[in-house]
Amino acid sequence: MGAEKQSSKGQAWFCTTGLSSDMEIEVDDMTYHLNKFLLMSKSRKLHQLITEQGQSDEKKKKRHEEDGDGYTLHIKLENFPGGPEIFEMVVKVCYGVKVNLSASTAVLLRCAAEELEMTEEYSADNLILTTENFLSHSVLSNTQETIAALKACEPVTSLAESIGITKQCIDSIVSIASSSADPSLFGWPMNNSTKQHSKVLSEDLLELSFPIFKRVVQAMKAKGLSDNIVETSLIRYAKKHIPLITSRSSASSTIASENQQRELLETIISYLPIHNSSATSTTRSLFGLLRSAIILNTSEKCRTVLEIKIGSHLEKATLDDLLIPSYSYLNETLYDIDLVERLIRHFLENDAVSFLSSPSLTVVGKLIDGVLCEIASDSNLKPERFYSLAVSLPDEARLYDDGLYRAIDIYLKSHPRILEAEREKICSVMDFQKLTIEGCTHAAQNERLPLRAVVKVLFLEQLQLRTLVTAVTEEDGGETAGEAKVDFGVWEKVVKENEVLRLDMDAMRTRLYHLESEYLNLKEVIAKIDKERLYVANARPRKWSISNKFGCKFKTQVCDSHEAKMVDGRCQRR
Repeated sequence: MGAEKQSSKGQAWFCTTGLSSDMEIEVDDMTYHLNKFLLMSKSRKLHQLITEQGQSDEKKKKRHEEDGDGYTLHIKLENFPGGPEIFEMVVKVCYGVKVNLSASTAVLLRCAAEELEMTEEYSADNLILTTENFLSHSVLSNTQETIAALKACEPVTSLAESIGITKQCIDSIVSIASSSADPSLFGWPMNNSTKQHSKVLSEDLLELSFPIFKRVVQAMKAKGLSDNIVETSLIRYAKKHIPLITSRSSASSTIASENQQRELLETIISYLPIHNSSATSTTRSLFGLLRSAIILNTSEKCRTVLEIKIGSHLEKATLDDLLIPSYSYLNETLYDIDLVERLIRHFLENDAVSFLSSPSLTVVGKLIDGVLCEIASDSNLKPERFYSLAVSLPDEARLYDDGLYRAIDIYLKSHPRILEAEREKICSVMDFQKLTIEGCTHAAQNERLPLRAVVKVLFLEQLQLRTLVTAVTEEDGGETAGEAKVDFGVWEKVVKENEVLRLDMDAMRTRLYHLESEYLNLKEVIAKIDKERLYVANARPRKWSISNKFGCKFKTQVCDSHEAKMVDGRCQRR
């Protein structure tokens, strides 16, 4: 019914129905040439504007008539809902032309009708009633259409809110999801038949602006939808709009600045249910949020919420999840060890692991042993930091200490220059009685372990063999001659192994004795040299050397007890 033309003042729209055009209405860069009586018959506001403008332009109109120029009434509508496209649909309604409505256009037309006061009291079968009927019967009963209508509310937020369209759409979405038991709407697929359809719906929902999406989440909570649905919806929205959470380059976001992403992430995390024992959102997703929170430097409160949630289900984490790099320049280590310790503390504070026999406790024990093995080779990892993480779990967390022993062995190999006292402290976290046979065998031959630790391992091995021999003997003595069935091959092997271990123990004791003796002798020699030096310095200067005094040259390292011994102050080879 209309045609557009380009003019010097911008685009112009003319009615082609044959009716006269006696006024102009400007909307953005489009000027509409219209019949004022048709507009005034449907819109109270246009009737008022046209009347007022005509009265104020009375003098201008007379001047144009005196000059022989034509006069045209001109009105400009600022910030019209939906812009020129929606106003053109309003014009068609005023001209009695049928328009095709959709979810999005119905919302904008409803707002435009509100703006122009196109009520039933003013004119029958008016635009407000028409759009409300369409929204009620064709939009709000369909979830996908309702989401489209809700998205259309975004450019006219205040007006849509004031007339209640936004709330109606949100209530409809949440009501349909709860009453139809279709939480797949929020990314929670229930069965294969609805999975594809639900994926489309949930993706549409994630396209909403966050202020409106937040309103949806609030309505979900008020309606009593499960924490699982609320949590999953929030995490999916965060993944959609914060690219750091996922490594996929397909993550699209209209939120460009780091500050906006930080604000969004903090708000999303604040809405997460903290105590959700039945949470089925993957721990990896929560770790993704935590990594992003650290990188974006969110508030400490925000990160604590995530750490508590992750810690309460730490047994579901993987080794890769826990190996979070140290993003702060204050941390010298490659990975954030303080974070791991905080997660362990939150895990132990959880009621679910208050019993020391909890299966999840042993799972976490294996997980932390894996972390220790990964961080052990870090050259910047101080002994006290390694020790602190190793003892952060109770003894009941480890059925066997082989994993812990492996981590200690890697640390000692990567840090050969640490003090003997530090070696002994690190090894003290192990319970040698909880080493398997393979672990004991390796430890007994491990030159990196402190000597006392090796002696302890050999002693425990011998003790275990003696216990085994005693048990076999008692079993043999309790049977009659006809019933005794002793495997003499096994017995002979046990006896030989016991003898070898006894010899190893004796040799180790001898070596330890010689080392201690050499240490005491060297200490006396050094004290004597210091005393001699002090005496000479106080007397007179003369040429003096240790080699002239004692007839030998001392090296900086201590002689090995198997290669040399101290005799009358001289170092002689065996």
